[in-house]
Amino acid sequence: MARDRKTEEPAVERAEGEAAPNAVWFKPVMIGFMLLGLAWILVFYISGMQFPIPGLDNWNLAIGLGIALIGFLMTTRWR
Repeated sequence: MARDRKTEEPAVERAEGEAAPNAVWFKPVMIGFMLLGLAWILVFYISGMQFPIPGLDNWNLAIGLGIALIGFLMTTRWR
């Protein structure tokens, strides 16, 4: 059975490369990194600078900032 040209569905243009939209998981992961970094820093200050990892002292602050920075860097790739 042959198809009519009138009944054919038009081709959908899809963006490629830089213009392609992000995957569904991208935004939750991005926000998750930012919130995890914030939570790490808050736990560090609220615990009297002992936790989340007791032996690291002020490096806990650097870890929290690094985790949050990953989330903020992901925002530059968000479409």
